[in-house]
Amino acid sequence: MRYNIVKGAKYILEDSPYVVKNPANYKNKWNQLFGNNNPICLELGMGRGIFIIEMAKAFPNKNFIGLEIDSSQTATAIHNIGTKKLNNLKIICADANSILDFFGREISSIYLTFSEPWPKKQDEKKRFTSMNYLKLYDRIFKKNKHIILKTDNKILFASSLENLSKYWYTFDKVSLDLHHDDRKIPNLMTDFEMQYYKEKRPIYYVDATFRE
Repeated sequence: MRYNIVKGAKYILEDSPYVVKNPANYKNKWNQLFGNNNPICLELGMGRGIFIIEMAKAFPNKNFIGLEIDSSQTATAIHNIGTKKLNNLKIICADANSILDFFGREISSIYLTFSEPWPKKQDEKKRFTSMNYLKLYDRIFKKNKHIILKTDNKILFASSLENLSKYWYTFDKVSLDLHHDDRKIPNLMTDFEMQYYKEKRPIYYVDATFRE
């Protein structure tokens, strides 16, 4: 699925009340920005924001932050919010490698939804479930670690299960075909996922935790 270049994306981001322009200023202070002490959930690589927007609507007692490096996709996410008033949603346009600059130990859950799979062996360190990233997440989780991953890519899914297992995560739920799982796992779809569902592709899913 390709994304269009949004003309004037920079100005759309500057004008949006949802975009946090100086996220480093809120390190260890995100609850102050949200105005409550509710759990904070972070989606890395939010794309056009469909998932994080629907999560914010469905769970008003949680706070959500969507992080995306691409300004055009971020601008599209702002467009998708439209006139909705979501006081529990904020957006950051930045590289995921910078999360230690933005967050202290204040994140309750991390969502990895259809992240770039980086299928080649030489690129495996770029995957959001590589050991390098898991070590970064250690430093922003509030206490217990909680990661939910969805992907249509077998290589990413297999390597994610392996790395999470090596890192002593336990798997609360694993599915090799989320939309046809007899357990009826609760799920809000991303835009990628909607398209893949139409194409009848299996969606791989893992809900992993590490409890202190």
